[in-house]
Amino acid sequence: MSSVVASRLGRIKPSPTIAVTTRAAELKAAGKDVIGLGAGEPDFNTPDFVIEAAYAAMKKGETKYTAVDGTPALKDAIIAKFKRDNGLTYERSQITVGTGGKQVLYNALMATLNPGDEVIIPAPYWVSYPDMTILAEGTPVFVPCREEAGFKLQADQLEAAITPKTKWLILNSPSNPTGAAYSYDEMKALTDVLVKYPHVYIMTDDIYEHLVYDDFKFFTPAQVEPKLYDRTLTCNGASKAYAMTGWRIGYAAGPKDIIKAMGAVQSHSTSNPCSISQAATVAALNGDQSFLKDWCATYKTRRDMVVDMLNAAEGITCQKPEGAFYVYPSCAGCIGKTTPDGKVISSDADFVTYLLETVGVAAVHGEAFGLSPYFRISYATSTDALVEACTRIQKACADLKGTASKVA
Repeated sequence: MSSVVASRLGRIKPSPTIAVTTRAAELKAAGKDVIGLGAGEPDFNTPDFVIEAAYAAMKKGETKYTAVDGTPALKDAIIAKFKRDNGLTYERSQITVGTGGKQVLYNALMATLNPGDEVIIPAPYWVSYPDMTILAEGTPVFVPCREEAGFKLQADQLEAAITPKTKWLILNSPSNPTGAAYSYDEMKALTDVLVKYPHVYIMTDDIYEHLVYDDFKFFTPAQVEPKLYDRTLTCNGASKAYAMTGWRIGYAAGPKDIIKAMGAVQSHSTSNPCSISQAATVAALNGDQSFLKDWCATYKTRRDMVVDMLNAAEGITCQKPEGAFYVYPSCAGCIGKTTPDGKVISSDADFVTYLLETVGVAAVHGEAFGLSPYFRISYATSTDALVEACTRIQKACADLKGTASKVA
């Protein structure tokens, strides 16, 4: 009997980040001492004023269906946010709200891609970009962004990747998994290329916009180059900056025809996002933003500590990223070495398996993000847990035997 499952699903993989988090939870439930550094989720609680706004909305009866792609109040708050933070002007018909940032990106690709359309995806990339592209019958085009360039796409690489079939460039800054963020000049170099190719649309994933350090200034493409305004979909959400991952609210602003098409896709899948979450996000976007400064100071302290401790581990090197709450260290100096029980570390997947099985640290291997030999660590957890995890990683690296092989 033939399978009832659609053949296109054979081309996609389950989320590796979710798989790592699930495996760590299983080991913990079995009594193992595991420190999970796989999840990209703030360890802060949602701000009290946001929770209070949600409660007030429930008490007022805001528990019914809303407009498919967002309430007027939330669209107005998003419009105000883009004007305040990015100097971008939109109207309600240019705004869409989805059940998390992931749905917004998925809706956009489903609404715009035809079979064979190409989507340029700089690597390392967030794990869902390629699979969402494939599900929408598009073709991912990967551009490796090397460590020497700060894991950032270069203008000449972008230009070389563009073909007549290119529909989108997906640009994530600050980046998951590397934390790399584009300065104004770096972004301008890319937008200068994009201006020359009017058939290419730009999809930005700005979900980590507010999580930047060391006086870094965030810029989004339509802000840097107004000529790209009419073909840029600027995507964002409440999850990371406001510690609202479970509330599931993402949003985007862009061309009216794309926004309308995204709404049509959503109308036949989830319909409207949770009404209570929408009310909470209105409060988050319109409310006092001062808490972000304190949260960023905590993240920065953790980042600096983690980078220093990883660089002290034998065989590991780690850049200091500009934003988000991830580091993407190289484990090239461990590849080719042998574990105490005689297994050879032949890949970054082997390395993170070794960490999990021997010292109880759960991280995500770089192959999942399209660039090896690296691994991703989230430092959105307690400082004590991070110190312990990095100490364990140092020990695991010290216990490896032999000489590292050369990694291309």
